[in-house]
Amino acid sequence: MLAQQIVNGLMLGAIYMLMAVAFTLAIGVLNFLNFSLPGLFMLGGMVAYGFIKFGWPTLFAFAAALAVAALVSLLVERFAYRPMQGGDPEVPLVSSLGFLVLLENLMLIYFGSDQQAFPALVPDLNLRLGGLVIGIAQLGSLALSVLLVLWLSWFLSSTSTGRCIRTVAENRDTAVLMGIDTGRLVPMLFIASALLAAVAGLLFAVNYQQVSPFMGEGVGFKGVAAMIVGGMGSIWGAVLGGLLIGLAEVLSISFIGADVVNITVYGLLLVILILRPQGLLGRPATREKL
Repeated sequence: MLAQQIVNGLMLGAIYMLMAVAFTLAIGVLNFLNFSLPGLFMLGGMVAYGFIKFGWPTLFAFAAALAVAALVSLLVERFAYRPMQGGDPEVPLVSSLGFLVLLENLMLIYFGSDQQAFPALVPDLNLRLGGLVIGIAQLGSLALSVLLVLWLSWFLSSTSTGRCIRTVAENRDTAVLMGIDTGRLVPMLFIASALLAAVAGLLFAVNYQQVSPFMGEGVGFKGVAAMIVGGMGSIWGAVLGGLLIGLAEVLSISFIGADVVNITVYGLLLVILILRPQGLLGRPATREKL
């Protein structure tokens, strides 16, 4: 039973992992905690649900959901982040939180507050390895999440654009002096983080077959917790933090009870902050840059 719950925790952790990496892209490069990301997570699931309900083919509905999330993220960059550059960092944070509330209420007006049943798109097949049962949808979600992070890590370390992003993360003023077009890179980062969040929302909807206007809040907070547990600004720290948060949640539900899930998850966060304030893979004294 313990082994089965560990497997389930890793599958859930894959979703938290994508959210943590999305937050890491924003704060690791732009020093901006983008609280619109839980809303973009929600849009991934809700917009896909809406288009499928209208009769769109599944792949087209998913593509439309990702496109909507990317477009909204560009609006966040244009109206919440860009005008506030060089000012107080708290202002764009609050502005992005305003976008989250706006998105939730727009979905609330159209779909209502009840949870909606997302259609079962993946056959109900399970792999059985010894006594372990692994759902095909869950395994696919974990594989896709890991592949996305591997590709992102390769992109940042091995391409010209990735090296430009890392330079901006180290020192934005120096990057500008070197001729790097930050005006082009910043919207790209917003789109990338939005797509990661929206993909996480799609995977959540496909795996758990439910969506709601407020589905992003709990996942978003746990994504932030995963980012802090792993180490602020570290992509692989976000991966580790997401998997640990997923494991802590599932094991808590299984062996203690659902009522203490948040105590377990955020208690883990507090313990790690006390024992290792920089996070598991973070660097002391300075923030690791991707």
